Amino acid sequence: MFDALLNAFNGSVEQGLLYAFMALGVYISFRILDFPDLTVDGSFTTGAAVAAVLMTNGYSPYIATFGGFLAGCAAGAVTGLLHTKGKINNLLSGILMMIALYSINLKIMGQANTPLFGQDTIISYIPESALIWVMGVVVIIAKLLLDWFLHTEVGMALRATGDNPKMIRSFGVNTDTTIITGISLSNGLVALSGALVAQYQGFADLQMGVGMIVIGLASVIIGEALFGLKTVFRTTLAVVLGAIVYRFVLALALEYNMDPAYMKLITALIVIIALTIPRIRKSIQQKKVAAERGRQLSSTAGDSIQKGGGIRA
Repeated sequence: MFDALLNAFNGSVEQGLLYAFMALGVYISFRILDFPDLTVDGSFTTGAAVAAVLMTNGYSPYIATFGGFLAGCAAGAVTGLLHTKGKINNLLSGILMMIALYSINLKIMGQANTPLFGQDTIISYIPESALIWVMGVVVIIAKLLLDWFLHTEVGMALRATGDNPKMIRSFGVNTDTTIITGISLSNGLVALSGALVAQYQGFADLQMGVGMIVIGLASVIIGEALFGLKTVFRTTLAVVLGAIVYRFVLALALEYNMDPAYMKLITALIVIIALTIPRIRKSIQQKKVAAERGRQLSSTAGDSIQKGGGIRA
C-alpha cells in the first residue's frame, strides 16, 4: 500500500513539474490578463510537434525544445493580433487559432504521431533518480524569472491591463501590445511544456493537447484554493504546486483501478470542487462575521437599555 502511494507520488511529481510550465502559461492568460485563451489546446501540441520534428532531424534537444517554445510564442502572438487588431472576441480568437493549429501541427509532423524512441532528449540526459530534483530546480528558476518579469515595467503594465485596461490606457500604455506580449509568453510556456512532455513520454501525438486548457485551469484553481494568492511569488508557487497536486489526484485514481475513460470527468469534477470550496468557505466566514456583529449589537443595545433604565429611575 505504502509503496504504491510512494510510486504514485513520485510519478505525479515528475509529471506535475513538466506540466507546471503549462499551468504558469494558463495563469498568465486567465488570471493576469483575464483572457480566456483556448489556443492552449493547440499550442501545447505545437511545442511537442516542433521539438519532435527537430530532434528526429538531428538537432540538439535543447535547440528543439527552444524551437517549440518559439513556435508557441508565435501561435500566441497570432491569437493576440486576431483579438487586438482584427477586433475579434478574445474567446473566439483562441478557438480560431486552436482549430488552425490542428492542421498546422499535422503539417509540421507529417503524420499523427512522431515517435522519439532511441532519440537523445533532455529527459534521457538526466538520470532517472535525479529527474525530480533537476526538473524541480528548472521549474523554480522559470517561476522566479516569471516573478521578476511581472515586477518589471512591462510586467506591471501587463498586470494593470488585466485589472483595469481603461486606467492603464489613460497613462499612455498601448494595451494591444501588452495583450499580444502576454498571450505570446503564455503560449510559449504552454508549448515548452508540450515539448518536455513529448520527450518524457517518448512521442508527440496530434491529440495530446486535447483538454489541456481544462488541466491548466484545474492546476491554477487547485493551487490558489490550497495555497492562496496574496502575492505574485506565492501565487506562482501555488500554481506549480497545484499542477503537482492535480497529477497526484489522477495518479491515485489510476492506482485504485479507476477506468481511464473517466479521467476527463474527474478533471471536470476537480475544477468544480476547487471552484466551489473557496466560495463555500467565504460564505461560512461571512455568516460568522454577521453573527458576531449581531451579538455585539445585541449586547450594546442591552447595555444601552440598562443605562437608560437607570437614568429614568
